[in-house]
Amino acid sequence: MCPTEPYVLSGGKDKSVVLWSIEDHVTTASGGSIIKKSGEGNDKADGGPSVGPRGIFCGHEDTVEDVAFCPSSAQEFCSVGDDSCLILWDARVCTSPAVKVEKAHDADLHCIDWNPHDNNLILTGSADNTVHMFDRRNLTSNGVGPPVYKFEGHKAAVLCVQWSPNKSSVFGSSAEDGLLNIWDYDKVGKKVEHASKSPSTLAGLFFQHAGHRDKVVDFHWNASDPWTIVSVSDDCDSTGGGGTLQIWRMSDLIYRPEDEVLAELEKFKSHVISCTSSKP
Repeated sequence: MCPTEPYVLSGGKDKSVVLWSIEDHVTTASGGSIIKKSGEGNDKADGGPSVGPRGIFCGHEDTVEDVAFCPSSAQEFCSVGDDSCLILWDARVCTSPAVKVEKAHDADLHCIDWNPHDNNLILTGSADNTVHMFDRRNLTSNGVGPPVYKFEGHKAAVLCVQWSPNKSSVFGSSAEDGLLNIWDYDKVGKKVEHASKSPSTLAGLFFQHAGHRDKVVDFHWNASDPWTIVSVSDDCDSTGGGGTLQIWRMSDLIYRPEDEVLAELEKFKSHVISCTSSKP
């Protein structure tokens, strides 16, 4: 869904990205008419009105796995697919790719999300177990442009990525390894500075939710309740069927400002020492 206009994006095995307007459906349902171009839309509707797309965008060479609108524009969007490509589109210009990154990952791309706080930052998740963050200002028309950073912390294919609605630098990623990782790219520099002391530290990673028993196929941040997340897992491999939905939130000691946390822990420490010393 587009955050600014009543538009919807879809992608599929036909290798195309399709732009739809909910207003077209409303017009058709109320007795108006929507003119479809030849070959567009589904002519096999069961007696219901058929609505044609606003545009069909071709540029992928394999199944389109995920799509996302630019948070500030109903005419700009991006997509990823099994061809390992990240494509940026601009419906104001044409139905061909505005920017096409041919090798965004080393494997199929499963998911994408556009930062609602910063229109330049885009996340992608892949079967190569990594999450990449791209800055569209670094991407050129010939598809050249490395990611700003590669986040490595999963041990299996990444299935979903999503920016936090409450903090511009925070995002989550879930994967087939059963983990839901929470990252903060503002912490990447701090981690890198201490890499020699702790080479195993995963830059930017500050929380892992390991409560699911199998691959975490989807999750979503609660925009009304900061730091609350709902996540779902496909437990077929471990239980023989079914799935699990969890609603959870990490301890606020993890994401609050460090000085506040240290001050609170210091008070707690004083209280514990006081209670211990008062015992006979």
